[in-house]
Amino acid sequence: MRIDYSPAEAAHRRSARRVMLAAALCVVGSAALMSRESVATRHAAAVSEPLLPETQALLQAGEAYDQAIQQAVADQMAVPEASEWVTLRIAPGQSLSSVFEDQALPPEDWMALLKLGGDALQLKRIKAGDELHLRKVGDRLEELSYALDELRTLTVRREGERFEATTLTAELERRHTQATGVVSSSLYGAGMKAGLSDRMTMEMAEIFGYDIDFVQDIREGDRFAVVYEELYRDGKKLRDGDILAAEFVNQGKTYRAVRDTDADGRAAYYTPEGQSLRKAFIRTPLDFARVSSPFNLKRRHPILNSIRAHKGVDYAAASGTPIKAAGDGKVAFLGVKGGYGKVVILQHGNQTETLYAHMSRYRPGLKAGSRVKQGQVIGYVGSTGLATAPHLHYEFRVAGVHKDPVKVSLPRANPLSGSQLAAFKARSSVWLAELEAVSRSTQTAGGPALGSSAR
Repeated sequence: MRIDYSPAEAAHRRSARRVMLAAALCVVGSAALMSRESVATRHAAAVSEPLLPETQALLQAGEAYDQAIQQAVADQMAVPEASEWVTLRIAPGQSLSSVFEDQALPPEDWMALLKLGGDALQLKRIKAGDELHLRKVGDRLEELSYALDELRTLTVRREGERFEATTLTAELERRHTQATGVVSSSLYGAGMKAGLSDRMTMEMAEIFGYDIDFVQDIREGDRFAVVYEELYRDGKKLRDGDILAAEFVNQGKTYRAVRDTDADGRAAYYTPEGQSLRKAFIRTPLDFARVSSPFNLKRRHPILNSIRAHKGVDYAAASGTPIKAAGDGKVAFLGVKGGYGKVVILQHGNQTETLYAHMSRYRPGLKAGSRVKQGQVIGYVGSTGLATAPHLHYEFRVAGVHKDPVKVSLPRANPLSGSQLAAFKARSSVWLAELEAVSRSTQTAGGPALGSSAR
């Protein structure tokens, strides 16, 4: 981004007159100078001859001209008033008007900025911690710069007696890096040790969440490798980007995923063979919960103390933990249902239902008939109904028959085929090759290996 630093244009009239005087003297005195030089030349040729009166007058005029020029040049010119940028950090309670008042700028200036509309209206919503960059001359604002977000910057510049606004968009530098790790106590711990943020660890778990139950299936010695983006602006890291390719080895079985974006800009993850990793249902509707009671048709009920089939899975979690919809569907029932307490039942097509019980509360705005997307929060863990502690009771029904949510076969989304598959393999080959190299380095070292590179 380029910022022009323009000096003030105003100058004192006295200095302007002096410049004009010097110019005039140059014009008027040029004749005298030429005549003096001519006289001096003739005088040098005949030094013995006495000077005539008119010759003496010309020489005296030339000397006066020299003195006038020296005086005009030596006289100090007025310096334009300084014009510098200042950076202001917005304090709690400050607004654009109070900032201008503190800077002794007229209210007409900030009101004129807001009248520009568009992105300039975001100046009305400046908040504590934001920065404003101002350049002013005296009590006039000349330029203003304000970062709208991590990519866009609003610049306002005075043009005569009005302002013009421009939004500049910076180019992001995308670097990619790798991380590998081995699970010893928990996936979060392994991710942290490998240098992954909690968000990146969660994203990796979501990618493989259709095939791996991260509540029950994780074992010590499981390992992972990830190739992902880091986003930079002007050499400074802004944040992590997307996972480009990943591998997870769970109990000796290897799972791989590659990110791809279709012609409509929709991103998804696929196996190297072009099979979608997304399935119609996610395996677990809670993030990193613990199974407290599995599917068991002969279980003894902990409160009723009688043999009563447990037709679902109980996930122990803290009260208030978000509960996600296992798949796309419609809310068939929302309310209190006997020992289930507060419950939501989702209908997925004509054959499948999922049930979520013992909720503490529902997602605001959710009601019977609402449409939900897979992974969307529908409620929060509680202990309503017949429950000894906060947990989610989750059931999976197909054509009215209860299935074990942990073991039921989940169909995948549509795979890539034909020209789509060929284009995908061409695009993904780079990331898969890098993933393969990172994975081999982990196996050779017998433990986590870290590395990074930029493209």
